[in-house]
Amino acid sequence: MTSLPPVVDRATYLHERAALLDREKAHTRAGDALAAARRRLPMTEVDATAPLDGAAGRVTLLDAFEGHTQLFASYHMWHTGHAAADQCEGCTFFSGGVGELGYLHSRGVTYAVLCQGPYPESSRYRDFMGWEMPWYSVPEESWDPLDARGFFGGKVCYLRDGDRVFETYRTTGRGVEPMSASYGILDMTVYGRQEAWEDSPAGWPRRAGGEGGQFRSEEGPTTNRRAGVRGRPTAQWSRIVGGRDDDLGSDQAPATDHCCH
Repeated sequence: MTSLPPVVDRATYLHERAALLDREKAHTRAGDALAAARRRLPMTEVDATAPLDGAAGRVTLLDAFEGHTQLFASYHMWHTGHAAADQCEGCTFFSGGVGELGYLHSRGVTYAVLCQGPYPESSRYRDFMGWEMPWYSVPEESWDPLDARGFFGGKVCYLRDGDRVFETYRTTGRGVEPMSASYGILDMTVYGRQEAWEDSPAGWPRRAGGEGGQFRSEEGPTTNRRAGVRGRPTAQWSRIVGGRDDDLGSDQAPATDHCCH
């Protein structure tokens, strides 16, 4: 039976809440200071002509700015030749948190997914998930110019100055968590994310732990070919129930697995 927090009178509850609020404000100010330091980082130039593949065919990194001054690039991991159920659960989770881009555009920023996989196959995944953000494939010839080899799953911020492009920030691992509104919401709930690493009282609910298990669930039959993978990325289930086709049209043999976790 799931444990519950202690029950107290309202005055005691409000006193404890006020004490936590002081800590929350300190945390917010510390985050503001980090963001200020991030804005003062030096930048490094990257090849603006690095090729990408998109809906319009072969384009460049500069084209992905779509006329904006800044580009937030989400480097999406891909398992070539694998079924939709086998695709990266972490990248699916974080990409699914991005919807409305109007506010970004009002600040001169656009957003794009730069996917590791071939465009025809990976763009079908985008369509299956119902995402509308700009989507490009990064051919292997661009991995080294963009310093993306081994980095898929990470995020990069770019700044454009005329026809030149500069990298101003990159992060990976837990550094990408601000992309997820779900995590922000869960962090305010009593049981939190329910992940194994969290510091929670005894008896609090826990879900599957590392290696991407926190982003997957088994709600119906599925066949996976990636070693050790069970279930589907959680967000896929509503699409399956809704009757969407998850056929990625791949006739390639599965490539060697990589992992962003």
